Amino acid sequence: MDENKPLDENAKFFYVYILLCSDGDHYTGCTSNLKERMNRHQKGWVEVTKNRLPVMLLWCCAFPDQARAFEFEKYLKSGSGRAFAKKHLL
Repeated sequence: MDENKPLDENAKFFYVYILLCSDGDHYTGCTSNLKERMNRHQKGWVEVTKNRLPVMLLWCCAFPDQARAFEFEKYLKSGSGRAFAKKHLL
């Protein structure tokens, strides 16, 4: 078995990610297509980060369903979630 291939190549994942922006702040987001979303950030097509370029991906995690991904994104944007991310993810 090739360790670099996913178990199910047709599996759909949702990604929660944290970016480091040029102003030193972090941006937390969620997407079903991380590569495309990063491309949109880098091109300045995302309103919240377009004036904070360049951005760098610091952390991401794949979730098997959208609800869990959005729930974790919401948590990371909370006060306790930001503290958790700073201590354990960044």
